[in-house]
Amino acid sequence: MGEIVAIVHSHPDEAARASEADKVACEASGLPWYIVSVLPEDGEPVAGEVAQVEPCGYEAPLVGRHFTHGVLDCIQLVNDYYRRELGITLPDFERHDGWWDDGHSDLYTEGFPKAGFVPAEGPIRKHDVILMQIRSKNRVPNHAAVYLGDGWMLHHLYGRLSSRDLYAGQYLEYTRQIVRHRSLL
Repeated sequence: MGEIVAIVHSHPDEAARASEADKVACEASGLPWYIVSVLPEDGEPVAGEVAQVEPCGYEAPLVGRHFTHGVLDCIQLVNDYYRRELGITLPDFERHDGWWDDGHSDLYTEGFPKAGFVPAEGPIRKHDVILMQIRSKNRVPNHAAVYLGDGWMLHHLYGRLSSRDLYAGQYLEYTRQIVRHRSLL
């Protein structure tokens, strides 16, 4: 009801300091964000300090970003890489927590073709996207990486900082498909 003019949320047991995910989501919303610290006092939650963050053009780094599913995850890393490095804007995949274990979802196999990707032919090339299956009960790809060339990939695993890693060993074993954007054929 009415116009949304700001987003307010709390940080339980933490300072009222914008996380990397807060900054990215603030940019996406285009609205000011207020963060309230909520700390226990005499066994009860008490609102404490309030911080404000406003859209200012912030972009999370490609390497070293913290993982937050749906905001800063492997799909967002692929999207950010393609936009920054290649000028290609990819659609955002709507995704809920645990989709890879819900018994039916196949987000990457269904989503990447809609985003303009086709199965790669021939050897892997720079900018190709590597689709991997890592502990997915649905037995479908649930992790994506961008091939950087010379044996290196850029990816973002759950619970880790985004990183450049060798595309070797277990990552080769996890690979289910390599896809290439149509504009790079």
